[in-house]
Amino acid sequence: MSDSPEPSAATRESGAAVRVPAPPLLFAAPLSATLALQKWLPLPLPGRPVTRTVGAVLTIAGLALSGSGAATFRRNRTTVVPHHPVSTLVTKGPYRISRNPMYAGLAAAYVGAALWVGTWWPLIIAPLPVLATHRWVIVPEEEYLKRRFGAEYERYQSQVRRWL
Repeated sequence: MSDSPEPSAATRESGAAVRVPAPPLLFAAPLSATLALQKWLPLPLPGRPVTRTVGAVLTIAGLALSGSGAATFRRNRTTVVPHHPVSTLVTKGPYRISRNPMYAGLAAAYVGAALWVGTWWPLIIAPLPVLATHRWVIVPEEEYLKRRFGAEYERYQSQVRRWL
C-alpha cells in the first residue's frame, strides 16, 4: 500500500502531458535524416572496422535495454504510451538502474547506429534528440508520476538515476 495521498480522478484518468505521440521518433527521425545526409555529403568516421563492430554491439545492446523496459511495463500490465494513464509504478527489471531505460536504450542505439554505419552526422546532432526527449517527454512524465504516486515516486526518484 502506498503512503502517498490518493490521486485525483483527473490524474488517474489522464497520462503525462507529453508533446510527442511516439517518443522513439525523436531518435528515429534525426537518425534517418542524418543517414540520408551522409549519402549526399559524406562525413565518414575513421577506425573501420572497429567502429562498425562497436556500433553493432552498442545498437543491439541499446535496443535490448529499450525492449527490456517495454517488456517490463507489459509484464506489470501498464502502458508504454506516455500520454496514457499508468496503472502502477514500475521499479523492477531495468527500472532498478534507470528511471528511463527505454529512452537510454534508444540513445545508445542511436549512437551505435552512427558508429555502425560510420558517419559523424548523427553524432554531431546527438544532443538534440536527447534534449528533446528530456524536455518534451521525461519532464512531463516525471511531473505526472509525482502527481500520480506522490512520495512513492519521489523515493524512487531519489534512489534511481534518470538515465544510467
